Amino acid sequence: MLLKKLVVGPIASNCYIVGSESTKEGMIVDPGAEAEEILKNVKELRLKIKFIVLTHGHPDHVGALKEVKEATGAEVAIHTDDAESLQQPSSFVFDLSYQAPPSPDKLLSGGDSIDINDLHFLVLHTPGHSPGGICLLGHGVVFSGDTLFNYGIGRYDLPGSSYSQLMNSLHTKLMVLPDDTIVYPGHGPDTTIGTERRANPFLRD
Repeated sequence: MLLKKLVVGPIASNCYIVGSESTKEGMIVDPGAEAEEILKNVKELRLKIKFIVLTHGHPDHVGALKEVKEATGAEVAIHTDDAESLQQPSSFVFDLSYQAPPSPDKLLSGGDSIDINDLHFLVLHTPGHSPGGICLLGHGVVFSGDTLFNYGIGRYDLPGSSYSQLMNSLHTKLMVLPDDTIVYPGHGPDTTIGTERRANPFLRD
């Protein structure tokens, strides 16, 4: 599996470019800003992007979506419960300027699979930070969006967020994964499930 992490935008969001080594098809997870930089890296990796997957619809994760979609022709995928948020950026707490994102091509539900030839990622519905927050699990890694961070968890004081839902998502969807599962979060450094199980102050109970 090819994997490139980019830190983009004023809120330092993580964008991931993931590809199949054998077929050179791939996906982009959370194109939050800096479309030119994202597309430059796609070109360097020589990937044909099949999907743009959004872990949720907040502006710091979708700010470059329109430009990246137009350049790649990839399908935009987001959970059903966050689809409307793409068209309602004013409800978000941060004042970020970006081009209005396109409507999604594929609506996701928990249990769905994102398939890119020999790469397969299970969609975990993890509401709490947002109603339609998702994580992507496969090949020993989980892209956790803004659900789980290194020694932190997603905010739960935003419109549509819920502390109780977030904690339930963390304990029933992520903390049940093997300790050596690598966590690629929406912000900050990579970590592992085992590290967060042992040392994350929000999860030590």
